[in-house]
Amino acid sequence: MQTNRGDGEILRITLIAMSVLFIAAILIFTASFVAGIVFNRHAAGEVEELFGQLKSGGETVEDSDLADLPPCVQKWMEYSGVVGQPEIQTVRMKKNGLLRTKPGQSWMKFSDEQYFRLDEPGFIWKARIKAAPLIFLMGRDKYYEGHGNMLIKFLGLAKVADASGPETDQGTLLRYLAESVWFPSAALSSYVIWEEIDVNSAWATMNYRGISASGVFEFNQKGEPVSFVAQRYMAANGQFSLETWSTHMKDYEAFNEIKIPAQADIVWKLKSGDFHWYHVQVNEAEYNKPSVY
Repeated sequence: MQTNRGDGEILRITLIAMSVLFIAAILIFTASFVAGIVFNRHAAGEVEELFGQLKSGGETVEDSDLADLPPCVQKWMEYSGVVGQPEIQTVRMKKNGLLRTKPGQSWMKFSDEQYFRLDEPGFIWKARIKAAPLIFLMGRDKYYEGHGNMLIKFLGLAKVADASGPETDQGTLLRYLAESVWFPSAALSSYVIWEEIDVNSAWATMNYRGISASGVFEFNQKGEPVSFVAQRYMAANGQFSLETWSTHMKDYEAFNEIKIPAQADIVWKLKSGDFHWYHVQVNEAEYNKPSVY
């Protein structure tokens, strides 16, 4: 009889524990769901702020606008299809891909939305990252008014990262410059200075709000950008170091008559070896539609 009472007590405690865990899981799921809504609304507000008070523009890009660019950059402009089209003022995109934060780490799937503004350069990147079954991160990278901020939240609730400061400003500026391959007429902006290196490559230096950074674009014979390489600050263990950061583009497709690379891979060239940390696939790109999806 004592054994039966003991078994019953164990069963009762087990059922209580399971009930508590179930209720806790429901509470976490509900809190995460609500946090996700709040996170997305906040990001949408930032996009509206990014697109606020757009300057009048939209003038057609003419051949004469390319005259001061290195020949390889002129070829890119012509190949991309921006000549004869209205200047790109804003961009909104949907993408998906894989990323990881450390060498040797398993890849995590993500899907994102990204918004760009060209006259006053900036972007908002919002992503949902699947870290494991039922486990996800919500991320927002931002470059606005010359400053950067990377925010990552576990289940949309707890901060995993909230990076800002001069190194982040430099890094987000370089991200904008590298990703200008998705909105080619940015090459004509006054904040980008070009210097020819050879027939297939050119230095691009971006200056904006007191921050300056440079990188090398390389092009193939068609005029497609195939890589961008720069010295970018990398964060590791709470410290920043300047490292070689390279973007490799491929698989060009036309989105709304503008040819851009539909795939890109980003690799840190470290002393310990190459760290391939990001692969992205463009699914949608729309121009001059300054609104949130």
